[in-house]
Amino acid sequence: MIISTLLITLTLTIILGLIGFWLPLISPNSEKLSPYECGFDPLGSARLPFSMRFFLVAILFLLFDLEIALLLPSPWALHLPSSSATVIWASSILVLLTLGLIYEWLQGGLEWAE
Repeated sequence: MIISTLLITLTLTIILGLIGFWLPLISPNSEKLSPYECGFDPLGSARLPFSMRFFLVAILFLLFDLEIALLLPSPWALHLPSSSATVIWASSILVLLTLGLIYEWLQGGLEWAE
């Protein structure tokens, strides 16, 4: 069980590393080179309220941060007598959060431009 967990972890790490290396565009454009990354117009008024997009990104970050906190005890729980239940619960959490992320992506909740 430990060897299979290590193999799955190693495989996912390599796959995600390769995706992170090859996926982003290397060519810089005007948006990437812009020094203002806060989302506000640098020439506009400083008294504008925050956009709801920033709150959405913050909530998504907290959600996936809590996912890691929920899944952190999983390797230790695999040594319990009912380790299959642990794998099922951890997998269901991952599947549920992945479906939620896909739903947000398809609804356009992660797009900055309207």
